[in-house]
Amino acid sequence: MNNNTNKVNNPMKVITGPDTRWSYANVWEAKSINGGTPKFSVSLIVPKSDTKTVAKIRAAIEAAYHDGESKLKGNGKSVPPLAALKIPLRDGDSERPDDPAYANAYFINANSATAPGIVDADRNPVLTRSEVYSGVYGRASISFYAFNSNGNKGIACGLNNLQKVRDGEPLGGKTSAESDFATDDDNDFLN
Repeated sequence: MNNNTNKVNNPMKVITGPDTRWSYANVWEAKSINGGTPKFSVSLIVPKSDTKTVAKIRAAIEAAYHDGESKLKGNGKSVPPLAALKIPLRDGDSERPDDPAYANAYFINANSATAPGIVDADRNPVLTRSEVYSGVYGRASISFYAFNSNGNKGIACGLNNLQKVRDGEPLGGKTSAESDFATDDDNDFLN
């Protein structure tokens, strides 16, 4: 299945596992946050049990750190240690303790100035916007890179493409029309 003969291996690029859950999925239209450049974004929730993906992400962050040493050094005398920098892999248990969707998981906020490609499990393009919502599960193709702007230094995560693998319970408290009308009980209307 993995045909890596002609693929250039980019150590800063990661394809997450299929149990990655998408939250704050803002993938159809670029949104501006605090008046910044409009971006497409998604918060990727990676279960801590998916040690393979977590290890790949840690390795990619490390690779981006080494790749971007000159950028991170800037005008300073030395490159700040990775531990002192902002990194995109965050711990859901400590940073989102009140949100059950983030329990026993890490999360990464990935964004891009260009729209991500979105395909389904069979790699067909997903064209129906309602197919992609906060709570679905799928793989994400992401790339890590170093940044140094306005005194902020660190490693950021760029969003490349998304593959929806399966539906999940919608996050963010909004119920779907399907679930609202899932009951055959018409009593509500008769009262």
